[in-house]
Amino acid sequence: MDYVLDRRVAVPALVGDPDDFLFVTGLGGTSRDIGHLTGDGPNLFALGGAMGAALSTGLGLALARPDRRVMVVTGDGELLMGVGTLATIAVLDPANLSVLCVDNGHYLETGGQVTHTGRGTDLEAMARGAGFRITAKVASEADIEHGRAILRDASGCSFVLARVAPTEPPSAKRDMDAGAARLRMKAFLAEGKPA
Repeated sequence: MDYVLDRRVAVPALVGDPDDFLFVTGLGGTSRDIGHLTGDGPNLFALGGAMGAALSTGLGLALARPDRRVMVVTGDGELLMGVGTLATIAVLDPANLSVLCVDNGHYLETGGQVTHTGRGTDLEAMARGAGFRITAKVASEADIEHGRAILRDASGCSFVLARVAPTEPPSAKRDMDAGAARLRMKAFLAEGKPA
């Protein structure tokens, strides 16, 4: 399967209105994808220096706030570091949690080395094997609407793998201070605004 989608088009199309979610993102590219969409808004917690922690952080947020839709947006390299968390998420099955894995087959943050997915590992198959009942693979523009519907409307935790070309994500300013981001999101949630 080729990596052909433009992440600058595919990720916004899959997410839709970013105000509908609380976001936890992995390192680098996905934090820039969602930072660009939200304007580094208070509904974004972008991880920095914690490779492999996006899934577990998003799971904790979804369990703590079942009244909010939570989306973890992570890359293939970051997800591979915490792949065991897929099983925990599937067993707990929080209905308000969606996972979007932006898979470009490369570690772009460290020089473009090929990841395991670039050598044949299928993270969507791994999510299904872990117990996710609702999954999809988005590899062409024709797949985007189905992937978007799963991320936004699934009645159970969902996993969508988006195969994108290994190109740069959009530039985005984002606060990578985890303490400050936590306080900002906490204040946002205390205001009771929809997300």
